Amino acid sequence: MPLTLYGHPFSSYTQKALIALYENGTPFEFRCISPEHPQHAAEWLQHWLLRKFPLLVDDGRDVAETSLIIEYLQLAHPGPVRLLPADAMAALGVRFMDRFFDLHVMLPVQDAVAAAITGNAAWRDDALAATVEKLDRAYDWLETRLAGKTWATGDDFTLADCAAAPALFYADWVQRIGERYPVLRAYRARLLARPSFARAVEEARPYRHLFPLGAPDRD
Repeated sequence: MPLTLYGHPFSSYTQKALIALYENGTPFEFRCISPEHPQHAAEWLQHWLLRKFPLLVDDGRDVAETSLIIEYLQLAHPGPVRLLPADAMAALGVRFMDRFFDLHVMLPVQDAVAAAITGNAAWRDDALAATVEKLDRAYDWLETRLAGKTWATGDDFTLADCAAAPALFYADWVQRIGERYPVLRAYRARLLARPSFARAVEEARPYRHLFPLGAPDRD
């Protein structure tokens, strides 16, 4: 049976998993979780009652949580692009950066989006202000951390970059990565030019109207 990935093209964490699959040309079937495909949602919930996506199904094995999905793919379906180094200490550095992008960039963005979806203007404004403050701190740290590096941890594209691509993509929509961050802006541009992420961005383009804070007319 082919690999099956349940998710939505506009979901940052679905994109993170898609990048890993596209990087290695791994064959899989994508099943979109949306009102247009109720059968996919029914199948998905049979596998994962916690209602989180993406979810990877591989011949009866259910793999949840995006970072673990990517590590699982490397173990069970390896390809030419190794997304986690063989060296344990180097792998620890990649995992740290993966966690940084998920917890300190993407999570604040999701907080702002979740508040905006409620329709409560006060909640939206408070959450957005908190998110902007957190993102500015993250941008300050990344501007120094990424100096002299092509990718998140050095010369090789890794799990950390799979996390960084959608995180920085959407973060820039919420709090623009300004001119004071030339290193971070250049890194985000390299991510957007990477064929695996460029493909994910194009596949999600029809859904931009769903972004509750207003998708900017760029990227």
